[in-house]
Amino acid sequence: MHKTILASLALVLAGSTAFAQTASGSASDNKVKIGILNDQSGVYADFGGKSSVEAAKMAVEDFGGKVLGATVEIVDADHQNKPDIASNIARQWYDTQQVDAIMELTTSSVALAVQAVAKEKKKIDVVTGAATTDLTGKACSPYGFHWAYDTHALAVGTGGALVKQGGDSWFFLTADYAFGYSLEQQTGDYVKSSGGKILGSVRHPLSSTDFSSFLLQAQSSGAKVIGLANAGLDTANAIKQASEFGITQGGQNLAALLFTLAEVHGLGLEAAQGLTLTEGYYWNLDDKSREFAKKFFARTKKMPNMIHSGTYSAVLQYLKAVQKAGTDETEAVAKAMHEMPVDDFFARGGTVGANGRLIHDMYLLQVKKPAESKEPWDYFSVLATIPGKEAYIDPAKSGCSLVK
Repeated sequence: MHKTILASLALVLAGSTAFAQTASGSASDNKVKIGILNDQSGVYADFGGKSSVEAAKMAVEDFGGKVLGATVEIVDADHQNKPDIASNIARQWYDTQQVDAIMELTTSSVALAVQAVAKEKKKIDVVTGAATTDLTGKACSPYGFHWAYDTHALAVGTGGALVKQGGDSWFFLTADYAFGYSLEQQTGDYVKSSGGKILGSVRHPLSSTDFSSFLLQAQSSGAKVIGLANAGLDTANAIKQASEFGITQGGQNLAALLFTLAEVHGLGLEAAQGLTLTEGYYWNLDDKSREFAKKFFARTKKMPNMIHSGTYSAVLQYLKAVQKAGTDETEAVAKAMHEMPVDDFFARGGTVGANGRLIHDMYLLQVKKPAESKEPWDYFSVLATIPGKEAYIDPAKSGCSLVK
């Protein structure tokens, strides 16, 4: 009897000590684990892929490798752009592998599915690779954050620039899933609000290789601008085939609504020159941007785009929030992430809205002609800075139920 009482007291004391350690500043399992879940083998592999994993690891190393005395670990997986695969990985990570937060989440259908799982499990997710505004709109979560860009920012940037240049009639080639629909709608609404008109649209499957029938429909519409509401290799292939059809030579403009440094590099300046696009980061913007880019290049042999740099920023901010909260407990960390300003090379004076949207400046860029490029990866001229409050939807008007 005496031994049983002593054993029970020991268990109580051990539990009390563990609670006291967590409350005073420690991780629940003495480890903080972050999962990078993205496309590593498909159409968006260069867009984010393994390079985003390296960016996440860089953030952990720059933070010191530990938070609250606990080791920080990065794990990663390829979701193959399939929401069911992504959801299964997310559940396994949260349920059995003690993953505290999942990040990157390229592809909007995947990001929406994983954010739903994270909300159910009361876990953090931070999206840098997907674009749909639904993530911080009707599908918002108290534990969900949208970091790098979204379809509204792309519409305001690229769509707005082309309308101002006289591109007031549009036809869309749209990827047939949530991201494409959102990008087409946001850009179309912006064009119409600026006095332009939409002449039509056509949807194509993800990872298309033949855009000929879609491009012929766009060409025959007579629209001044053909809006490519797609991304990655889909956009690159559409641009290549549009050139073969002589579309731009015939006077129509191509609007690459989501095109980053990685895709320009893959396509080459000869084919990409003159394209207008919007990114949330450019490596050659200033000294702070170049400092990160050089470290990233040393590891990956490529310069970062907004997905890579945004992933670094998201991981770093999450670790800062864990440190500020004094625990890795989800509610406390989410509260800290909403309250803390974001001020790094990626987001200068950024703030997080009540809907989880990081509000930061975006950049309107134009691809240089080959003769204008002064060094490797010197691909963009900066046309304008788009203030965050113009680029993103006011959280109060986002449709998020969390915003009062």
